[in-house]
Amino acid sequence: MAHTTAKLGGPASGVVIAKVGHGLMRMTWTPTPVRDEQAFAAIKGGIDALPPGVKMFLNSSEFYGQGLTTGNLELLARFFEKYPDYADRTFLSVKGGTVPGRLEADGSRENLRRSVDAILKALRGKKKLDLFEPARLDRNYNIEHYAEVLNEFVKEGKFDYIGLSAVGAETVRRAHKVMPVAAVEIEVSLQAYGKQTKDVIAICKRLDISVIAYSPLGRGLLTDRGGDSRHSSSRFQDDFLDTLSTIANRKGITLAQLSIAWVGSLGDHVIPLPGSSKVKRTMENLRAGDVKLATEDLEDIAQLLKKHPGEDA
Repeated sequence: MAHTTAKLGGPASGVVIAKVGHGLMRMTWTPTPVRDEQAFAAIKGGIDALPPGVKMFLNSSEFYGQGLTTGNLELLARFFEKYPDYADRTFLSVKGGTVPGRLEADGSRENLRRSVDAILKALRGKKKLDLFEPARLDRNYNIEHYAEVLNEFVKEGKFDYIGLSAVGAETVRRAHKVMPVAAVEIEVSLQAYGKQTKDVIAICKRLDISVIAYSPLGRGLLTDRGGDSRHSSSRFQDDFLDTLSTIANRKGITLAQLSIAWVGSLGDHVIPLPGSSKVKRTMENLRAGDVKLATEDLEDIAQLLKKHPGEDA
């Protein structure tokens, strides 16, 4: 059972979640979507591993289906239809606000409403939309416009909390002044840890906003299964992975668990969000939330990052 928990930020501070969340993208955003039986087991296994009263943070999107459709949300609707008692044991964050069929932001009031309504339609009332995030901000609209529209949707009961995705620290600061931001989703890993990333993590801590850290495994490179793709990155051709593997081995954990645990060590407000479509991987990821890195571990990693600085995603 996974025991380490976290609280979401700001207006969602009463929500207790597992320290490690569950990204669902790869279940459906792939040429061959995962079968329901396998996907359901991966989702259910994580929820079952949590103590009473602790929710699993699930992350989806309006466009995580084949052809940038709502296939991921439809899978979730089928899951909660089969396991209705699990709806209240999860916290669902969904990205949207793009042009249908394209990964292009459209922040108009009309499109944001269309997007949220499409998400709700795909969920079929089987699970509440807890938090909505514009996947990207449309440069044609300022943050005040987003605040007006998203706050309106909250008042209408379409969702409870507002999040942001792929934004910088200054945008977070401006947004916080005009709307209650509960979470900010950015990429964070030992590979993606540049100045902009650090600045977002810092300002979110100051403003009591959660950081949802997606791709904590460096898009698969920071695992024991990284494969030949590492050869395209110069930092994986020297002692970077060797040093990390040494730390993981002395702690008796996998390289993936070390990577997730390190992201979680960046603050109580930082929630690692690895993806998983297999129950075995879900459980491995969750156990990483219980890993406590010693001062020696953190110092060794800090020295490694001085030699091989992370870059912003």
